[in-house]
This record gives sequence, structure tokens and C-alpha cells, in this order.
Amino acid sequence: MPETKSYETVSANVAKVREQMKEAAKRAGRDPGEITLVAATKVQTSDTIRNAIKAGITVCGENRVQELVAHLEDNAYEGAKVHFIGHLQTNKVKFVVGKVDMIESIDSVHLMDAVEKQAAKVDVVQDIMLEVNIGDEESKGGAAKEDVLALARHALECPHLRLRGIMCIPPATASEEENRGFFQETSQLFIDIKDELGDNGSNIDCLSMGMSGDYPLAIEEGSTMVRVGTALFGARPPWHPQG
Repeated sequence: MPETKSYETVSANVAKVREQMKEAAKRAGRDPGEITLVAATKVQTSDTIRNAIKAGITVCGENRVQELVAHLEDNAYEGAKVHFIGHLQTNKVKFVVGKVDMIESIDSVHLMDAVEKQAAKVDVVQDIMLEVNIGDEESKGGAAKEDVLALARHALECPHLRLRGIMCIPPATASEEENRGFFQETSQLFIDIKDELGDNGSNIDCLSMGMSGDYPLAIEEGSTMVRVGTALFGARPPWHPQG
């Protein structure tokens, strides 16, 4: 069982990350207020999540459906929005749709249709983002770059989905220079999709890129949402699912 991080520890880390976000935004001539800090709460206790929210976190990002369900039952996210940021299997869509404010990891028509079907069933309009596999990695989820526009157009045909933007995770082995290139490419893709969709793209305002090791770089290249875990909570302990 992971240990609960104290409010003092989390609060100090939140302040440090926000300061670095502010500095990165200033370097890019951007308003720091337009960038959202998403606390990636994978393998954290409900009390750690509560301490993060108490420290000013307004959005929590969950990677695993099992943990999401447990924390929802525990009312751990009270006072914050919740994003699902991990790989989502179609057979687990029912545990996520209508339970989170945003699903950031839609990467196929098949998954999108499953989310649309469940959203219709529970009578909600689900905010979604498209995950792009910006590094063309075979081992990683995300839609191919060349498929993202078609996926965006498909989203507009789904009455119970609201397309809000795109998300990416560059290769873990990328250098800083390579990372910057991946972020620039994703940022341009974001702009291109908005341009192509015209008035239909009016809800598209979220560019989710950057994690603990590279969020200042992502902000410099246009990110509006950074997903930070380790820099807030320290190194993650091993995950041992129950049952």
C-alpha cells in the first residue's frame, strides 16, 4: 500500500511546480493562467489526493480504471475535476463515461464509438481529447498523426461527445531537442485541426502535453495542460492491484 503524502509535502511541491510553470509561460510570452496543472494521481492514496486538492490542485488525472473507481467510491476527488489520462479498454468504458470530466486518451473510432454509445445510455455529453502517437511508437497507444483529423471529424458526428483537443506523450527516450520537436509538431497539429474544422472546432481549446520531466518545455511550445505526477508526489511505489 502506498504511503500517504503529507499536506505540507504536497503543498510545497505544488508551489514549486506552479512557479516553474509560471517561469516557462513568461519565457514564451504567455499568460500562466491559461495553463492547467493536472495532478497525475496514479498509485496515490485517497488522502494524498485530498491533500493535493487542499493544496490547490483543481484537476486530478487518473491512469487506471480500478484506481478511478476506488477513489470515486471514497469521494477522494471532492473539490476537483477528474480526467482519465490512461489507456482505456472498450470493456471498461462504462466505469469512466459520465464519471469523469474529460477522457484524454481516445485513439480510435472503435473506442470513440464505445464512449458515444455509453454516453448516450447515461444521457451525458462526454468531453474527450484525442491521443496522438506523436513518436510513432509501436508499443504505445495513440492515433497515428495522419489519422487524427479524420478522428476529429468523426467526433463531430457523435452527438454525445464534445471534442476538446489533443494529448500526446513523446517517447521516454527522447532528448530535450527531440522532445521540443515532438511538442512543436503536436502544437501544429492542434492548430491545423482547429483550422480544418472551422466553426465546428470552437470547443477545441485543450492541448495536453508535458509531464514531470518536460512540462516547462511543453509550456514553451504551447501546452495548455500539463500532467504532473512524480514532481508532485515523488517516485511512484510499485502497483499491486487487489484481487
